[in-house]
This record gives sequence, structure tokens and C-alpha cells, in this order.
Amino acid sequence: MDAAELDAADPLAPARARFVLPDGVIYLDGNSLGALPGPVADRLRDVVTRQWGRDLVRGWNDDGWWAAPERIGDRVGTLIGAAPGQTVAGDSTSVQLFNALTAAVRLQESREAGRDGVIVTDAGQFPTDGYLADSVGRLLGREVVRTPDPYAALRRGDVAVLAWSTVDFRTGQLWDTGGLTRAAHDAGAVVVWDLCHAVGAMPLHLDRDDVDLAVGCTYKFLSGGPGSPAFIYVARRHQDRLELPLTGWNGHAQPFAMEPGYQAAPGIARGRIGTPPMLSMLALDAALDAFDGIDLAAVRAKSLRLGEFFIAGADEAGFEVITPRAPERRGSHVSLRHPDALPVMAALIEAGVIGDVRPPDVLRFGFNALYNSFGDLARALEVLGEVLASGRYAEARFQVRPTVT
Repeated sequence: MDAAELDAADPLAPARARFVLPDGVIYLDGNSLGALPGPVADRLRDVVTRQWGRDLVRGWNDDGWWAAPERIGDRVGTLIGAAPGQTVAGDSTSVQLFNALTAAVRLQESREAGRDGVIVTDAGQFPTDGYLADSVGRLLGREVVRTPDPYAALRRGDVAVLAWSTVDFRTGQLWDTGGLTRAAHDAGAVVVWDLCHAVGAMPLHLDRDDVDLAVGCTYKFLSGGPGSPAFIYVARRHQDRLELPLTGWNGHAQPFAMEPGYQAAPGIARGRIGTPPMLSMLALDAALDAFDGIDLAAVRAKSLRLGEFFIAGADEAGFEVITPRAPERRGSHVSLRHPDALPVMAALIEAGVIGDVRPPDVLRFGFNALYNSFGDLARALEVLGEVLASGRYAEARFQVRPTVT
């Protein structure tokens, strides 16, 4: 089937109308920043002009601002296979990762007194994950082991925490969340999953897979907006004894008692830290409306079909595909290797096809099944071929590295 036939048979095609997409642009960077969902602008207008403008500080009570982190956390929870009361939104991904990693080490210490195990993390993961693992290692006096093979590392016998990403940010490789979690538990380790490139792109089953802790951003496939709040998931079985390092006043059992000592709130509320960024929090709330009535299994099925379509076209054109071809090992982006990736992408973007680049030589194309079509991908491959055949990417203006790539 060609692109037009595939689009005509696509049950998710109507979901495209839930997003604001500029004319003349093929957007294949939703794995970095999701497209704008339609309801967000009106919701923010109401938040700014009515809630903040009229209600002022009363908005914390009258407009439900105070309860938003847990309420929105539960909305995210439905997308990651988490029962209510285990997910809370707020703060950045980096803050949530630091909190989760430190708490995971402390949790493992409390389970196995006297054991001084290592932190194992992915050698090729997103830099923040590695930076924070190193920071937590220094803070708690733990060795950090970076490896491409978590299963081999678990056989060491001294792993306290396994910190891993569900989807590799460069190649799009997908890991078996349930299988790796079981292997880690068998080795006596606590697991922290980074869900940034998975949440909203595929069904996740954190409760079923017995995951300990997980974090994720909301500005990629959830389209929460630039810098939208991240979330943390803490399995209910761990919550009462979870010792989080960032003990902000929002996570206190009685925040407005203004007590001098910290007493953690019960349940997932202890995962709150500082005052939540309400404008971006409520923008995220509106963005999540895009998933109303959407079956994530259908999202995953279309994502895989989009990937297969794009890989087939890339193969035909002679590109080197570095993303796993097996569906069960592939996330929702496809990466191609090219020695001039940066200028090639710059030329593509000028021609109206937006993807991104990851060093040293990776062209990355992300597929959001809610708004990307097979026609988008066919046109993107056509433009990519034209850019390379013409050689115009070699022009000096495309050689300048922008701040954000």
C-alpha cells in the first residue's frame, strides 16, 4: 500500500485535528517537543485572565491549583499503567531523576542493611541521566557503572540500583521494561526507569511489571509544552518508607502549619517538592485532553507501521538505518547515520521538514501517531533525497551550528 492508501485506512487519522500544525511544515520532532494541542491556548487564556487575573491567590483553593500535581499525575498514570495515587507531576525531569535515584539507593539500603552496592546505568543514555547518576554516586559514596549491557552488569552481584531508559534517545532502541525489572529484582536491585521517550507513544505497564520508581518528561509525546513539568512514579508498596532527598514544603504532611521540621506527607504527596509551576502545569492538563478516548495500543500499532514505512523508504534510498528493525525493539523514532548530519538537517528544516540531530552523525525523525501521517513520511523522504542529491547542504549557511540542534 502507498502512503495515501495507508492514511485512508488509518483509524487514528481524525486525531490529527486535535493539534495545531503549521501549513507547509512536516513535523517529525515530536520526540523532542510535541506539537501544540488545540485546547491549550484557550485553557491558558482562562488560567491567566480569569483564574490568576480575577481569583488571584484564591486560585489555589477555588480553581484547584493546589490539588493539580496529584490530579494531573493520575492522568499521566493512566498512560503508564499506574493505578491512582502513585504518580505526581511537578518540577523538571532532572530534579525528579535526582530525587528518584537518591531515594532508590536509600530504599535498597533499608531493605538490605550493610550492603554497599553500585549504581548501574546506560553508557549511551541521555547525558542528564548520566550526570545525575554520577552526582548521586558522589553524594552517597557509591560507584557508578556505565554499561551497554544491563543484564551482564546485574550478574556482578553488587548492584544496588539499576537506572535505565525505556527507549534509547539516539537509536530508538526499546528495552523490555518488565523483563529487565524482573532481572534487576532477582539481583536484589531497585529499578528507576526513565520513560521520557516512551510515555504517550506506547502502552506501559508499571504496576503489572512491578516497577519501583520511574520518571518522565511531558513535553515530548504528551505535548505538554516547552519545559512542562515532569512526573515521578513511586510504587505504592514503597511510598511509606521512601526517603526523598529534596524535602520541599509542598511535600510536607501539613504544608501550611509552617513547622520547622520536615514530616513527609502520606502516599505519593511526599513526591511533591516546591511550589508547582501552575501555568505550565495547567497547559499540560489541557494537552492531555488529546489522549481522551485514544487507545494506546492503537497508537503503538500505528507508530510501528510509520517506522516500517520510513525504514523501507530509507533502505530504498540507500541510507544507513541505526534503529532496530524488529518491532519489539523499536521505540517511536527512526535514526539514520550521515557524516554531514548537522548541515543536512539544517537544509531539511529550511525545506519544511523538521527533525533533529544527535552527535556525532545521527539524523533523528520522531513519529507521533496522533498527528503524523504516512504522507508526511513519504514527503520527508522525498525532500531528504532532494537535499542530498542537490548537495545544497554543503552551502556555508548550513554549516553554522545553532544553539539547539
